[in-house]
Amino acid sequence: MRSLIARFTQASSHRGWLVNASIAAALVTLPVLSVFWLALFPSKNIWPHLIETVLPHYILTTLGLMTGVGILAASMGILCAWLVSTYHFPGRRLFEWALLLPLAMPAYVIAYVYTDILEYAGPIQGALRELFGWKTPRDYWFPPIRSLGGAIWMLGLVLYPYVYMLTRASFLEQSLNIRDASRTLGCSSLQSFWRISLPMARPAIAVGLALVLMETLNDFGTVDYFAVKTLTAGIYDTWLNMSNLGGAAQIASLMMLFVVVLIVLERYARQRQRQFQQGDRFKALPLTALRGWPKWLATLACILPIIFGFLIPLAILLRYAIRNFEKSWTPDFINHALHSFGLSITAALLCVLLGLLITYAKRLHQHPLLNSLSQIATLGYAMPSAVLAIGVMIPFSTFDNALDAWMRQTFNVSTGLLLSGSLVAVLFAYSVRFLAVAAGSLESSLGKITPSMDMAARSLGHNSLTTLYRVHLPLIKGGLLTGMLVVFVDCMKELPATLILRPFNFDTLATHVYQYASDERLPEASLAALLIVLVGIIPVALLSRTIAATREHQIIQLPHTGK
Repeated sequence: MRSLIARFTQASSHRGWLVNASIAAALVTLPVLSVFWLALFPSKNIWPHLIETVLPHYILTTLGLMTGVGILAASMGILCAWLVSTYHFPGRRLFEWALLLPLAMPAYVIAYVYTDILEYAGPIQGALRELFGWKTPRDYWFPPIRSLGGAIWMLGLVLYPYVYMLTRASFLEQSLNIRDASRTLGCSSLQSFWRISLPMARPAIAVGLALVLMETLNDFGTVDYFAVKTLTAGIYDTWLNMSNLGGAAQIASLMMLFVVVLIVLERYARQRQRQFQQGDRFKALPLTALRGWPKWLATLACILPIIFGFLIPLAILLRYAIRNFEKSWTPDFINHALHSFGLSITAALLCVLLGLLITYAKRLHQHPLLNSLSQIATLGYAMPSAVLAIGVMIPFSTFDNALDAWMRQTFNVSTGLLLSGSLVAVLFAYSVRFLAVAAGSLESSLGKITPSMDMAARSLGHNSLTTLYRVHLPLIKGGLLTGMLVVFVDCMKELPATLILRPFNFDTLATHVYQYASDERLPEASLAALLIVLVGIIPVALLSRTIAATREHQIIQLPHTGK
């Protein structure tokens, strides 16, 4: 009898996890479904007007931006990954982790910094005019920073680490026997790279490029500041300037199609080429020592992205922050910082709790419905924040309006907007967007725990909840804390969703920097931007530890002969 009661209790517990996780996953998928619903059934259909006027320009500009950023990020990421994985040259050990530093620099921050120093009134053009005696812009030509080309460079400088990180990991995992065989067949080092290593790394490159392009689609601060009319900028114009949420949802649905295409292409690239690791994958990867001018070229190729993508913007922000500290350190700044930290910590906790609920339920019960909902729910990270903001506003405003109408009719009392334009909307958007980060970290940690431990806990009379508390949580605390930390940093940098969904007179560090920089007051916003960058270094440090934990390389002192 006791055994039957225990089995019934265990089954009820499993069903409880399944139901709760399914509800949570369904709530997270609500914004995605809301965007498509409003796009199909808008209150005022302006789709024909958009097609005839601005939509083609939005699409072409977006495609041009994605193409340029993709080429630039892939070129820098692949080149640097190949150099630090294959050759020994001055500074290589430093570059292994330092090439990740630009990830800590938000794209809109680097855009503000370079505009400040490269525009007509900036120090560089001023020095050129003084040096050559130029008086007006007609006397010389200088590449405009506020342009599509400028946006491509800004985004490429901070997004290439995605390609670098994944490509380098792929190079390190490749078989030495295949490389050695290509060399014995007469291939030079460069030919071996083009014919062997690069094709084998193509799946990793595809994943890195997909992340780069999704982040490019998500960007608003850079394209808005540079007046580059992408689909993201079109959403803001249609929603806020034309006051047409349905038209914005239609543009948002088009952006979702872009995301779906990227995901499909990335998976296709991985499925088209599969490699199985060889028996020598645990051997130390020998490095060829470069000599003469090639070693300095390799050092230059690796140090330039760090200088332009991190060190120069950091130095300028630090200089501005020190000079304007008294103006910047105000009660308003402290409030903005507290808002950012409070929202980010709360969102990180929510993401970890939701991620734990869904991943643990999947471990207990592999139900098709839960698997499908969880896959859709994790698409939030691929959704551009502007699209996500619309997806949150639609159900929240619908609920507020329905509740207000019912309260007016029943009690003659207006409830106003309870969810729309509140912190609840901001936190919900953060949770939807960054759930995939927390869930991925937790699922990876849970996957390393053998199912026999679950069986042993059940045999000792523990249900699923006590097993999670006493067995799993102590074992996955590293993955839990990592997921929490990465979500926290991402929320600190988040700009588009915060701009749209935040309450009135409520600013974070990101919105504070955006508003001041848009008013050409970067020095006063530099302290807030510097704080965002310093916080962003934390996940870079975690990634650096991962790189440091990889296998040690044996350096073979071979003279560089081009073969």
